[in-house]
Amino acid sequence: MQNYLIKNAQVVNEGTIKTQDVLIKNGRIEKIASEISDSQGAIEINAEGLHLLPGVIDDQVHFREPGLTHKANIFTESRAAVAGGITTFMEMPNTNPQTLTIDLLEDKYAIGNRDSLANYSFFMGVSNENLEEALKANKKTVCGLKVFMGSSTGNMLVDSEEVLNGIFSRSDMLIATHCEDEKTIRKNIEEFKAKYGEDVPMEMHPVIRDEEACYRSSSLAVELAKKHNTRLHILHISTGKETHLFDNSIPLEQKRITAEACIHHLWFNDSLYKTKGSHIKWNPAVKSEADRQEIWKAVLDDRIDVIATDHAPHTIEEKSNKYFNAPSGGPLVQHALPAMLEFYHKGQISLEKIADKMAHKVAVCFQIAERGYIREGYFADLVLVDLNGKSTVTKENILYKCGWSPFEGETFNSEITHTFISGHLAYERGKFNENKMGERIGFERS
Repeated sequence: MQNYLIKNAQVVNEGTIKTQDVLIKNGRIEKIASEISDSQGAIEINAEGLHLLPGVIDDQVHFREPGLTHKANIFTESRAAVAGGITTFMEMPNTNPQTLTIDLLEDKYAIGNRDSLANYSFFMGVSNENLEEALKANKKTVCGLKVFMGSSTGNMLVDSEEVLNGIFSRSDMLIATHCEDEKTIRKNIEEFKAKYGEDVPMEMHPVIRDEEACYRSSSLAVELAKKHNTRLHILHISTGKETHLFDNSIPLEQKRITAEACIHHLWFNDSLYKTKGSHIKWNPAVKSEADRQEIWKAVLDDRIDVIATDHAPHTIEEKSNKYFNAPSGGPLVQHALPAMLEFYHKGQISLEKIADKMAHKVAVCFQIAERGYIREGYFADLVLVDLNGKSTVTKENILYKCGWSPFEGETFNSEITHTFISGHLAYERGKFNENKMGERIGFERS
């Protein structure tokens, strides 16, 4: 395996930025120092003027394989992720077939082993019928259990009180939840159908999937977690009201209840539905500017612990339908870190905080072994960025299989130049090296 010596990088790590050299040997970080003179036969990379961050760990993606590969697959989307500085992803179980048995879970790991350019883990799915099977998932080798407490596909909605109490009381591993109250949403849908028929305007999406639906479900999840002392992680917080369910008075290592914010809820607001339409239709919905600002406040004060993408591509033909037939979700992994760096350029967040929320804290939250930090002995999952490199999102440079992005036409003031996956230089200035695939990540859980 090729070794590398990164020279004169601005290393962003654990709350500091320092000019340092980093030696990568046998897939790991061998040495970090102000100057390393002995390259030990490594290829030298002049990183003067560049910033070196720990690779992004994305704890929520939908890569659509198996069964939905007309939209995306693990190879295409992991490749796009690597180009965007994401070195590890955790993928969701609502594929076809749904990941509801250990055998189907291991089938996905086999695809990851064969096709993923990034490091990977896969969630075990929970339904109303598979509680005993879900509890067999190995907490040392599986990132978590996924519970759809709303907005499920197929039969993955978990609305049985008995099953919810069973999974929250018996699971000894992290439970990640999608929280939207289906009864509230169905009631709202009927009201809007009565008013508009099938031609509901796209800008009604955050009114149909409203604050009440989100808060009612999130607060139930928190109540169950407190009752059973469950390790709960609530995904894609979309309302200001929900942010007050979470705590910043104790270190993340001691939290039993954590939360995630997603790029689209930090970037977009409901004023954009008229121009972007279904391209910003997600579940939970992009909501008001006041909600967006409250989510930002919770990210910065550590009530919300991590930032992710909820990358969920659909074809442009699917997204071009009217409201009820246009699926929710959009592609984001290629542009998540550039988007966050744009907020850095605007003075809204520091580079240190970006590294913290997109790498350090994700590793702590999921208890990932030897990743998420730039530390000697850790796997060399690293990304070099040029904060002076402009790039405009166009159809020609989009790498998602679906071929579109909600950021089309946006010019970012930063560029990803190099991405290392477990020491392998997988991406360099627009070119990929696919000679080595990513690795299945492990977890340090007692």
